[in-house]
Amino acid sequence: MNTIVKTSADSTQGRQQYLTFTLKGDVFAIGILNIEEIIEYGQLTELPRMPLFIRGVIDLRGAAVPVVDLNACFGKEKSTITRRSCIVIVEVAHADETRVVGVLVDAVSAVLDIPADEIEPAPRFGSSINADYIAGMAKVDGKFVVVLNIGGAVLSLDEVAQVVTRDTGAPPLLEAAA
Repeated sequence: MNTIVKTSADSTQGRQQYLTFTLKGDVFAIGILNIEEIIEYGQLTELPRMPLFIRGVIDLRGAAVPVVDLNACFGKEKSTITRRSCIVIVEVAHADETRVVGVLVDAVSAVLDIPADEIEPAPRFGSSINADYIAGMAKVDGKFVVVLNIGGAVLSLDEVAQVVTRDTGAPPLLEAAA
């Protein structure tokens, strides 16, 4: 589909670029510096006995990349695949290494510049997802955009690996995909 051109955050104006996308009608954002590319949903290999939020793996230039269903990861139902569904390939820092993970989303919206002072801290109540997953809340065009903590809680590689090992007895998926 698209390859994202990364630009660094503009430190003079405190702005950073975010990729926005939808999940069940809600708008979320991930910092563009974490994103490698966006690809169409397809060619996914499902793996047996995986937790609901692990949809399977895709072959990305010869590497097996795990795909996480964010909707299911947030404790909601498994995402319904439509023609607008896509996989956002993100880099996740873990200890002293970086891993690549695919994130299934309903649709990609836009890349936005959001000033740092327009992002409020994550709320600690009243959200349908765990507040640890939220880096902040931004208001764009009169609507809230949930800025995800992609390097932290959302795609905690240890947590995903523990769930995969516990549920299947198999070696962690992410270790095999590395």
